[in-house]
Amino acid sequence: MLQWLFGRSFDPNEDIQSLVGRIVLVTGGNNGLGKETVLQLAKHQPQEIFLAARTRSKAEAAIAEIKAAVPNANVTFLELDLSSFASIEQAAKDFQARSDRLDILINNAGIAGVPYSTTGDGYEIQFGTNHMGHALLTKLLLSTLLKTAERPDADVRVINVTSKGHMFAPAPGIIYDQAALEKQKSLTRYGHSKLANILHARELQHRCPSITATAVHPGVIITDIYNTYSETSWAMRFLTPIAKAVTPYGILPDVYDISGGALTQLWTASASREEVRSSYYWTPIGVKSAGTSYAQDAGLAAELWEWTEKEFAKHGL
Repeated sequence: MLQWLFGRSFDPNEDIQSLVGRIVLVTGGNNGLGKETVLQLAKHQPQEIFLAARTRSKAEAAIAEIKAAVPNANVTFLELDLSSFASIEQAAKDFQARSDRLDILINNAGIAGVPYSTTGDGYEIQFGTNHMGHALLTKLLLSTLLKTAERPDADVRVINVTSKGHMFAPAPGIIYDQAALEKQKSLTRYGHSKLANILHARELQHRCPSITATAVHPGVIITDIYNTYSETSWAMRFLTPIAKAVTPYGILPDVYDISGGALTQLWTASASREEVRSSYYWTPIGVKSAGTSYAQDAGLAAELWEWTEKEFAKHGL
């Protein structure tokens, strides 16, 4: 396919520079894009990668596979359930007890296409996991990120994995009334949470200029996450098998397998600091994008940040 359809060329084996001495944390690192991201970063000798996931057995199986491919990899399990504030708070404490620096935080984990429900803390499940969970984790690790950014060799990055699906966010972009979200379709609620990921990265960069914060759309990745959509959408039930069949041949632009889907977050984790900081949102592979009008709204980003902080305060966080 023509190069313009797929963005820049990027080979993680050749184009990621040495990560010696760096500490990395990847959420949802036990499968899919997260696992591939950990694997590729591990090849470049970071001091340690924390693989954050809910289930120890699945995380340890993933770590074993990664170490089989990269024998000298130092990958550590960090227990984390992004739908639970208590779990996130404990994960942050566990991390900070084991490391006094954090160079790269990749907020990769997420859920999609699930029926309406709420987290134990009272937030719509997709918004609560994809936005509130990652926003709280970032908040609780912010002191470590900022401390690391003071080092002479610092290059601290926070990468939120979002989606072009943010275009499905409802008017007026963000709905703060979590009960009202029950009236929205599952895809709309997903887009709502993914828009929040972009706005969070945008405002984090604004408030903490010593940190490089951005959001990435990895492409349309045909993984098991689409099985959920197929259960609730006749269109996805029809289109998913077709997309899976043609993905290996590069026929469809912006549709990738796991290894291709991880490239944009790997690029943002390793490309030049100045270039990555030049956009709050990237599409494959390393293509600058503005996103929707809501994603471009700096006022909405600040509003969401303030609302999120007030919600954390209600929970004593």
